[in-house]
Amino acid sequence: MRITKYTHSCVRLERDNSTLVIDPGIWSEPEALIGADAVLVTHEHDDHVDLLRLRGLGVPVYAPKTARIPGLGFTGVVAGEEFTAAGFRVTAHGGRHARIYGDRPDCANLGYLVEADLYHPGDSLHLPDQPVETLLVPLQGSWMKTDEAIDFVRAVDPERAYGIHDGQINERGLSSLNGWLAEECGDRYRWLPPESTAG
Repeated sequence: MRITKYTHSCVRLERDNSTLVIDPGIWSEPEALIGADAVLVTHEHDDHVDLLRLRGLGVPVYAPKTARIPGLGFTGVVAGEEFTAAGFRVTAHGGRHARIYGDRPDCANLGYLVEADLYHPGDSLHLPDQPVETLLVPLQGSWMKTDEAIDFVRAVDPERAYGIHDGQINERGLSSLNGWLAEECGDRYRWLPPESTAG
């Protein structure tokens, strides 16, 4: 499976002429969706779902069943559900967005485990209940701290981890975060610049 990372939380997965895109938000490059066969959306926030682009795409979109994404038709998914999207086997995990502050309301959030290999948690650090080879680890958000990202990688214990959710970090901050993850998580951690590939 070939993985291409785009800005912020968007990744494109390609295998055997099938393309699955996860979280194409308003900051991700439009080319992430070119030739996409299906799209997975972890939750309703616009840094993870670009409503205008997805409305005209004409491919199946999967999102949490209770997500509020007005004007977009999608297949609702719940935690624990297994389904096929663009020929990829997908299992949904978690259920809720990470707590941001106090009693502010959260929203539905699903992590997606694709082909029992790659795990994209969205805006959550929910631990999947099975081994993961490739972990996409959020680096920054109003809902997390750096030590939580490190602990997430250690708890999941993947073969490899790539940083995502980095669209609001300047170069100095990104260098610092990547340094911490590399130091604490070892050689398995790597940051992919936008539009670079792995696998």
